[in-house]
Parts: sequence; structure tokens; C-alpha cells
Amino acid sequence: MTIRRATAADEPALLAMAERMANFELPPWRSAAEIVEADGADMLRAVVTPRTDHEVFVAVVDGQPAGCLYVHVATDFFGRRHAHISVIATTDAAEGTGVGRALIAHAERWARDRALPLLTLNVFATNARARRFYEKAGFDVEMVKYAKPVE
Repeated sequence: MTIRRATAADEPALLAMAERMANFELPPWRSAAEIVEADGADMLRAVVTPRTDHEVFVAVVDGQPAGCLYVHVATDFFGRRHAHISVIATTDAAEGTGVGRALIAHAERWARDRALPLLTLNVFATNARARRFYEKAGFDVEMVKYAKPVE
């Protein structure tokens, strides 16, 4: 496996992997289409407008894209600069093969190289599979966001 910067030629693979970002039970006020569109568009913007503080990477196995990672520098509510994983996904075939773990390790190196003290990410509360994966990778819950539709 190799991990490299994404290019415009990766657009179809990135969009296909973005579809996996919504393959769990969503809150009723969210739709899979809006999540896929937002994650896909955000990644593609970062690919076509390269910046060293916003990067998209592709994990390649046997010459084929197997996972993607979008990581960027963010500043939290308390003023702390940190690395934030905006998108991390694998293909169906790569799930459970170590690609996700390799992408997390890549994000950690990316943060360390920039002297950023923290790596964060967001995950839907109902995405139990992803939450188990992140907890196993050493992430802890820091905050919980509540939402209520207003009619």
C-alpha cells in the first residue's frame, strides 16, 4: 500500500468513497445525498486548490484507490490549532484490511510534522462501526453535539 496526494484524476474514486460516508442510520433531518455531496465537494475543492494546510490523500493498493483522507489545520473554540480529519473512508473491498489504520497513522504523522498537538474528527453518534474504529485507534470523545429540528 502507498499513500499519496490526491489529484484531479482521483475525482471518481473520491466521490465513490464519499458515498460510504452515509452508509449507516442517519438522523431523520439528514439525508445521505447531502452528506455525500458535502463531503465530496469539500474534498474536491481541497484537491483542485492545493494548500499545505488542507490536503487530500489516497491510499493505493494493487494500483487501485482503496481509501481517502482529507485532513486540514483547524482552530477550535478554545483557540487551539490542531489537525482535523474531515473525511476518511475506504472502499468496500478495503474495509477491514488495514487501509483505515494506515490513513489514521498518516494523519498523525501529518499533524506531528506541523507540530499540531491534537488530531480531531467528527462522527455521527449513530455510526457505531466508525466510533468503534476511532476508539480502537486511540480517539476519545471530547464533546457531544445535540441537535433538534425546529418546526
